[in-house]
Amino acid sequence: MTRVIRLGLARGGVELRQTMTNGQDVFGYVLPAVLLLGTLVLMRGSTVPGTGIALGAHTFVSSLGMLIAIAGVMTMAQYLAMDREDGTLLRAKATPDGMTGYLIGKSVLVAGVSVISCLVVLPGALLVDSLSLDAAGMLLLFVLIPLALLATMPFGAMLGALFDNVRTLSLLMLPIFGLVGISGIFYPITALPGWLQGVAQLFPMYWLGLGLRSALLPDSLVVAELGGSWRHLQTFLMLGIWSVAGLALAPGVLRRMARRESGSAVAARRERAMTRMGV
Repeated sequence: MTRVIRLGLARGGVELRQTMTNGQDVFGYVLPAVLLLGTLVLMRGSTVPGTGIALGAHTFVSSLGMLIAIAGVMTMAQYLAMDREDGTLLRAKATPDGMTGYLIGKSVLVAGVSVISCLVVLPGALLVDSLSLDAAGMLLLFVLIPLALLATMPFGAMLGALFDNVRTLSLLMLPIFGLVGISGIFYPITALPGWLQGVAQLFPMYWLGLGLRSALLPDSLVVAELGGSWRHLQTFLMLGIWSVAGLALAPGVLRRMARRESGSAVAARRERAMTRMGV
């Protein structure tokens, strides 16, 4: 097992280096930063209702949570769908412990992409005031971010296993953006109707954003949160529930998907792709 983990980590490192030398991938990392910077510029001068804290600071920190959550779900799902379509998963299945090494490698890649996406948007911190980080906040981040990835990546893997091509998977962006809209990313969730607040609290994106705000924003901003509290216990509880559920369900879904993979299935997907392109 140690050898499989080592190979998986090495595979993830290689794929991460490859994505950083791919112009299209790099553009995908830079674009969210540009959009976020534009949003922060438009928010300059606005404050969170009931406080003197800049609304841009709230949005900037929440957006980091959005990038991590979307990377954990959508990026993982897209990688699996692409690798399923081009036969990479079939090759992994054909080697001893290949699927385990494959999933470890993809987890390393997605975690790396999440960190890179956050680093790219960090210059946005220069456009906002009121950010605050102390030793307790740093400790919270070291625990919160890995837990958030653990809560989202297994479900991203399952979604990638359910869709056999990236074009169909792109339809998932609609509900994902819907969750972004109700999760308190661009405006405090307390401004939403009560039933939407309840829906948002069922998903990890809200809890990740709340945890990041508690680590990076002044305590005075807590008045803009539900219940006037950072709710650390509930944050770790909800992310823990999603992590346990994902780790319990994902192996079975991935095993069933791997059993259905065959050379003929890959060839059929390639033929459909070529037909759509008019080749």
